[in-house]
Amino acid sequence: MRALLIVDLQNDFLPAGSLGVKEGDKIIPIINNLMNSFPLVIASKDWHPEKSVHFDYWPVHCVANTKGAAFPENLKSDKIKDIFYKGTDNKDDGYSAFEATNKNLTQYLTDNKVEELYIVGIATDYCVKASALDALKDNIKTYIITDAVKAVNQTPGDDLKALKELEDKGATLVSSHELLKPSSVK
Repeated sequence: MRALLIVDLQNDFLPAGSLGVKEGDKIIPIINNLMNSFPLVIASKDWHPEKSVHFDYWPVHCVANTKGAAFPENLKSDKIKDIFYKGTDNKDDGYSAFEATNKNLTQYLTDNKVEELYIVGIATDYCVKASALDALKDNIKTYIITDAVKAVNQTPGDDLKALKELEDKGATLVSSHELLKPSSVK
C-alpha cells in the first residue's frame, strides 16, 4: 500500500504566518490533487505548548489549538485519515513526524501495511527531511514529491542540500507530474 504523508502544512508556515515559508501556499493545490491518488493520506502537525525550548531558536509558531497550528482552509483536510502531533513537550523540538506523541507512526504504517511512503509539506530542510530520514531508518521505501515541498532556506540552497542528502540516504525524488500520469495511478 502507498501512503501520502503531509508534513506540517499549517497556517504559521504559510507566507503570512509567524514562521512563514516563501511560497509555502503554492504547494496546497498540488497536494490537494495528489490526495486523490493515495488510498491512505495522513499528516503531521507541530503542536507546541505556549512555552517551549523550541522557541529559543524559532519564532513562536504552531501553538496547540491556535489558528496558526490549524491546516489552511484551502487544504482538503477531510481526506486526511489520521494526524500525528509532534513537538508537544516544552523540551522537545519535534521535527520528525515519527516523534509524534499521540500515536506511533512506525507502528501505524506497519498496521496499515504501508510499503511506500510519499512525503510532501513544509519544510524540506527541517521537518520533511527529519521525517524522511526516520522513515528510511525504519526501512520504509520513501519518496519525496519535490514540487510539493517548500524549504525555510535560512541559507540559500538548503532545500537542494536537503534533497541531495535524502537521495544519498536512499529516498527517491519524484514530481507530482510523474505520479499523476494515468499509467502510474493505482
